[in-house]
Amino acid sequence: MGNFRFVQTDIEGLTLVEPRLFTDSRGDFAETYCKKDFEQNGITADFVQDNQSFSRKNVIRGLHFQKKYPQGKLVRVLSGAVYDVAVDLRPGSKTFGKWFGVELSSRNRLQLYIPEGFAHGFQAFSDGATFAYKCTRYYEPEDEGGIRWDDPEIGIVWQLEAGVSPILSEKDSRLPCFKDVKQNLCRLSEGV
Repeated sequence: MGNFRFVQTDIEGLTLVEPRLFTDSRGDFAETYCKKDFEQNGITADFVQDNQSFSRKNVIRGLHFQKKYPQGKLVRVLSGAVYDVAVDLRPGSKTFGKWFGVELSSRNRLQLYIPEGFAHGFQAFSDGATFAYKCTRYYEPEDEGGIRWDDPEIGIVWQLEAGVSPILSEKDSRLPCFKDVKQNLCRLSEGV
């Protein structure tokens, strides 16, 4: 098996990455990224920026995307656990508007490669979670877009305990619904 196992999800291009763990009496070691291994498995992303955040339990960040300058991302958790979600925003895709969710944690060491053209968000469900991600483009604040975390059309099943409300930023609490974003996404993909 090389140092990674690559698992394609039901959404084209969205790939789970499982690093190989080397364990001994001292602890463990794993490669988290190797360009040639990723390229041999169809991920030819050129990462230009790394980001890291810390979130308290029940924080939901997202769903965020870049409009004209979309970012591909390789995401993972350094400490704690999150429920990570990607939504296909590629208008020509047969899975346009579909979502995929997976638990990423410091214990399972899974990573998710999210190609350009997806909205992304996550929910921290440990007491605290440190989240890290590599991006294929620089962040452009004026190009940022978003969709409500609880959009009824997309229908994400978050991992909130019964009766618990998520903790959202003011900006994320005002994001539009998918139906209000779709038309602009289609125009952008046509270069209008």
